[in-house]
Amino acid sequence: MLKVVSFQIADSIDIKSFRSVFTAELLYSDSDELFYKTNSEAYIYIFKFGIVSFYNYNELQIAAFIEVISSYCKNKLDNRLSEEIEIETDAPRIKFGYNKIEVPGADSNVLRLIMLNVSQSVALDYYSQLTNILLEETNYHTRILEQKGRMGLSGINLKKYIGRTLNIKSRISGNLYIFDSPDETWEDENLNKLDLGLKRTFDLQDRFRTISEGIEIVKENLDLFKDLLQYRNSTQLEWAILLLILVEVLNLLFEKFFGH
Repeated sequence: MLKVVSFQIADSIDIKSFRSVFTAELLYSDSDELFYKTNSEAYIYIFKFGIVSFYNYNELQIAAFIEVISSYCKNKLDNRLSEEIEIETDAPRIKFGYNKIEVPGADSNVLRLIMLNVSQSVALDYYSQLTNILLEETNYHTRILEQKGRMGLSGINLKKYIGRTLNIKSRISGNLYIFDSPDETWEDENLNKLDLGLKRTFDLQDRFRTISEGIEIVKENLDLFKDLLQYRNSTQLEWAILLLILVEVLNLLFEKFFGH
């Protein structure tokens, strides 16, 4: 039985550069995705957001291809996330099971849709990890704020933390578009049924919603931290102005009483 397996191998892949050198048959492409047929029964799906998906590839072939594409990757991951599903292609009807799907036939549109959903599942695992890291860090700083009544970070470190958090947040938000269904599913009833079933199988919508809610919490905390930083800077400026006024007053008094 054949299978689809997808790997999150990096933060991103330069698919424009890779497309210019890879000579397999390109069935679909846009600015974010490349879908190739590499022989009569094998396919590769490459996503800008760092995922590569394989159909009918063995472990040695997968390892060899990942080695080839690694030079086009940004921030390669040491621990690769993966997801797979077995496919039976001669079933009488579409049927979903545990890590298995049965379909009456598997043309390139069917395989692309399956590979897309498996890849979306891997992406959700990755973004869930990143979101949990952000939530843990923001929760830590809000606890410090609750216990001590002030942030536990200095001005420069707080700015660095806000900048790093905003960077990760924008990476996640910028790639959440991928969970839209392809246009073909709106035009083909069987593809639409397959797409909906795959989304339920991988629980994509609930996992997507959980990540979105986590990002919203992070955003609210960041807004709070930025307000506190602005207040802190404003307070420091006010004290600096008061100190300058005090120095000027003391200078005038000194000149008045000791100037002659």
